[in-house]
Amino acid sequence: MKAYSHDLRERVVRAVDQGYKRADIIKVFGVSRATIKRYLKQRRETGELGVRPIPGRPSKKFAPLQQGLVAQLESFPDATLEAHCQLWEQEHGLRVSTTTMGRAIRRVGWTRKKRHWVPQNATKRPEQRGENTSSNLMLVSSS
Repeated sequence: MKAYSHDLRERVVRAVDQGYKRADIIKVFGVSRATIKRYLKQRRETGELGVRPIPGRPSKKFAPLQQGLVAQLESFPDATLEAHCQLWEQEHGLRVSTTTMGRAIRRVGWTRKKRHWVPQNATKRPEQRGENTSSNLMLVSSS
C-alpha cells in the first residue's frame, strides 16, 4: 500500500488544529482514527509529516540482480522466469527463486514482449455484419 500524500497529511493535521471532530475528519478525508493519531504523534516527535522509511533491512539479492539483469533480459527476451533463474545461477553463481526474479524484472521496469495476435485459421475471412453468405441463407420450399 502506498503512503498518503504529504498534502493530505497536512490537511488532516490542520483540520485537527482547527478543532474539527475526528469523526468528521475521517469522513471527509477517508483516513482512519489511527492514522490521525499517528500523524499527530509524528508531528509532535519530529516536527514533520513526511513519509517514514519502511522498516527492515534491504534485500541482499536485488542489488546484484539490478546491475546485470537488464543485459540478460536483452540477450534472452523470450526466456521464461525459470530459464532466467537458471541463466543467472550459471553466470553469477547465485541461486534466485522465480518469485525473486519476477520482482526484480518488474523493479527494473522490463515488460514482456507482446506478440501480435493471429487468428487460428488465417485463411478464413471473418464475416462482416449484414453480409449474406450461402450458409446464412435458408431456402423456403412451398408445398
